[in-house]
Amino acid sequence: MPLSSHDLISIADLSDGDISSLLESAATYADVSERVIKKVPALRGRTIINLFLEPSTRTRTSFEIAGKRLSADVINLSGAGSSFKKGESLKDTAKTIEAMQVDAVVVRHWAAGAAHKLAEYIEPPVINAGDGAHEHPTQALLDALTIQNRLKKKSGLMVAVVGDILPSGVARSLIMLLGRLGAEVTAVAPPMWSPKGLEALGCSISYSLDDVLDSVDVVYLLRIQRERLSDHMFSEREYARTYCLNRERLNRAKPGCLVMHPGPMNRGIEISADVADGENSLITEQVSNGVAVRMAVFYQILGDVVS
Repeated sequence: MPLSSHDLISIADLSDGDISSLLESAATYADVSERVIKKVPALRGRTIINLFLEPSTRTRTSFEIAGKRLSADVINLSGAGSSFKKGESLKDTAKTIEAMQVDAVVVRHWAAGAAHKLAEYIEPPVINAGDGAHEHPTQALLDALTIQNRLKKKSGLMVAVVGDILPSGVARSLIMLLGRLGAEVTAVAPPMWSPKGLEALGCSISYSLDDVLDSVDVVYLLRIQRERLSDHMFSEREYARTYCLNRERLNRAKPGCLVMHPGPMNRGIEISADVADGENSLITEQVSNGVAVRMAVFYQILGDVVS
């Protein structure tokens, strides 16, 4: 079933039916990755551009693998390897890509709103792979799938989203999606990293990880985004002392509390190595589920043009 929206820029673009359909489809596509031949012909003959103008490993590779497992032709463009390096505008780059008759564009950009602007410039569907502090919708979808697979439910769960919330599109998308799925979300961060109006996304706010650990089912840790915090003074040592999820803290958490992180991790700052690699960690499952979710997104967005 095609998505309600032509593009996927925000969680708000998805209806409740879209979310359910994507999570169900992703569970099916996860089986493809377990086969010896990890490919289906669903998008054979279609061309997808991965336009990654900000560095990425997991997201870019995940989108590339997802497209190829659906038999699409996937072309990767980076900022360093494109005319962006020569000063070309986003609009001119977009129009050039559109003129090549591509079927969809995945974009990652450092500026909030860049994915929305790209969608205004071109006709092919645009999928937001992270636009700065705005959103990262497919990350939220894969996280919801990961939680669902382990806990067999989403409604009624208590989730703490911890850390560098101010510049985090991941946090915004996740808070909105989990709220729509019936979870209760608490954003946990130092005051200077808690954006004004955060409660409007549907979460409560705490400044202390220790205060919420005994009541949450999932602790979702965010990466310290040094590249976006040049104007903010912070001490990594002090942050780790107060917010790092280490074994001692996890032992005081609610029994069975699960641990998640979108990567890349700063071990010893957001999470200790033994917790990251421990039995409560879902981090590698998140990576695996990312491919399945992005396969589902590709197929459902391009479903109206696939013969």
